[in-house]
Amino acid sequence: MIASISGRVAAIAPDSAVVEVGGVGMLVHCAPGTLATLRTGEETRLATSLVVREDSLTLFGFGTDDERTVFELLQTASGVGPRLALAMLAVHPPNALRVAVASADVKALTMVPGIGQKGAQRIILELKDKLGTPDAALAAALNGQAKQPAWREQVHSGLVGLGYSARDADEAIAIVSPEADAEVAAGRAPAVAVLLKAALRALSVR
Repeated sequence: MIASISGRVAAIAPDSAVVEVGGVGMLVHCAPGTLATLRTGEETRLATSLVVREDSLTLFGFGTDDERTVFELLQTASGVGPRLALAMLAVHPPNALRVAVASADVKALTMVPGIGQKGAQRIILELKDKLGTPDAALAAALNGQAKQPAWREQVHSGLVGLGYSARDADEAIAIVSPEADAEVAAGRAPAVAVLLKAALRALSVR
């Protein structure tokens, strides 16, 4: 297993990055929050998880070892593959997922694109004894603090990580907000990757 990689960031895309390790460019799939911490040309270290399939080897990267651990534990639940596990971490950080599972918060889990009510209930049942106990202080903050929609934070971080200014990111978010609002009105959680691509298109035609 490849537990981590360290090297220069060669390129950043909306859902992945290329890190040069020993002269080899390693393609690493990451959540927007992780990508936002990377800068092209700078050194980085990512905790990684290698997913092996019959026809592919896919490397997923994370800013912390805890994110990688939770990513791997999430996949022990029925119906949760690596892409869905990464989507869960894109919407909720590790401790928020622990809080959601420990408190049986179905609504929080259904904010993740691809997870319905039955799927959320199954994940809670199968992971309640696996993810560990959430940090008490953080749990209290997550339960009591009103936050802006998760997709806004993720898209904003993704755009800034790709080199756009905070002002550009805010303008792009304003453009794609109606699309996100329509998804919410239809009872679906906005897909961060789709909104990020739409924001990039909006910025490219200014």
